[in-house]
Amino acid sequence: MPFIRSISGLRATLDNSLTPVIVTLYAGAFEQYLPPGEIIVGRDGRPSGKWIEELIARTLSIRGRTVHLLGIVPTPTVQLLVEHTPNAVGGISITASHNPSEWNGMKFMGSDGVFLDAAENQAFWKFADGVQSQEKSTQKGEIIHRVDAIEQHIKRLLDISVFSDETLDAIRKRKYKVVVDAVNASGSVAVPQLLENLGCKVVRLYCDSSGEFPHTPEPLPQNLTALAEAVKVHKADLGIAVDPDADRLVLVNEKGENISEEKTIVLAAQAVLESIDILPEYSRTIAINLSTSRMIEDLASEYGVTVNRTPVGEVNVVRNLQKSNGIFGGEGSGGVILPACHYGRDSLVGIALLLKLMASGSRKLSELEGALPRYEMLKTKINFSGDFEEFSAKLQSSFTEAALTAGDGVRFDIGKSWVHIRSSNTEPIVRIIAEAATVLEAQALIDKARAVLSE
Repeated sequence: MPFIRSISGLRATLDNSLTPVIVTLYAGAFEQYLPPGEIIVGRDGRPSGKWIEELIARTLSIRGRTVHLLGIVPTPTVQLLVEHTPNAVGGISITASHNPSEWNGMKFMGSDGVFLDAAENQAFWKFADGVQSQEKSTQKGEIIHRVDAIEQHIKRLLDISVFSDETLDAIRKRKYKVVVDAVNASGSVAVPQLLENLGCKVVRLYCDSSGEFPHTPEPLPQNLTALAEAVKVHKADLGIAVDPDADRLVLVNEKGENISEEKTIVLAAQAVLESIDILPEYSRTIAINLSTSRMIEDLASEYGVTVNRTPVGEVNVVRNLQKSNGIFGGEGSGGVILPACHYGRDSLVGIALLLKLMASGSRKLSELEGALPRYEMLKTKINFSGDFEEFSAKLQSSFTEAALTAGDGVRFDIGKSWVHIRSSNTEPIVRIIAEAATVLEAQALIDKARAVLSE
């Protein structure tokens, strides 16, 4: 299978696709693409990440770059270190996100620790395709092995004003018992270290940093049965699951019940909004993508906060937050963004905000979830290799009673129900997401979209 280039960077399988030649080509092209300065590199723990890391470091250093190697760390740790390391002009996270172990890849970020956006990606891919040679520098760059990255990440997070001494004391006094499934990847050290800093008793389920995934690594309910059972067996207060590069956060409540990843961002937003006056330097604005639950709108309205919708993709949400100086953002897939910490999806941020919310008023996770607005969300995908613009036009003719939002596929809002139809950037499929008060209503919206496709 050929390698995939998208707004999420480059990823490929380890057979004949992600070869040393490909790694060298894109690492070298990225070095030439960046302005002068130092480069930060981290990896998610996959066994293949070690040789990729060594090759990237060698490629960058022989061209005169100082390289900071963070080792096995969450992708958000790489982002934060890029933003806060003097002279850093970019970073590379070696990861294939939630893809299986036979995959790996590289995510590229600029000097602000933010991933390249669509226009920047297009420019970089074009630049990389045109690179003819990668000459060595007359002076080899230094390779610095950093051992303080996770510690710096946690310190930066807990120094934010929303985590006052009073708030941190309240969390620590609870001595929460937490089961962690880090899928033996980059969250294996970082997540338990944060929890222990917050006074929690940690039960490590899959936290050996080997990169050997014990189950399908995407943190979906069907892949978290062991976590749910462990929460019950250990009588824990909650269970935490992260994906291999630890930018997504999924929760299991004290009853061993999976909490929809859509609710992660809502609960994190609630924790921020309950302390909104502590962050007066930010506007009363939240940014989320078009496929994220409207629970956010319902919550935001209680606090007089505006919600901006963006195309799917972390960088799109981030750019909107930067433009609006927004206080909070994220994506419904379990990605929490708190600009006061850094501009990136960050499971550690989400964990700290959740514990803050639980400690405030001594609320259990099941109680917090039960108080959220009630909606049902359904997701499906269908094979599609036709003209999406033509399909989109037919959809607009069919959903005449709905409010239309275009720009990333099409989204139709009908009252408090909505359906979002968009084509995949990496596969010949169309994704359909619908949300409504009931499963039947959500399914009806999906069926209506399907019917248009079959015409």
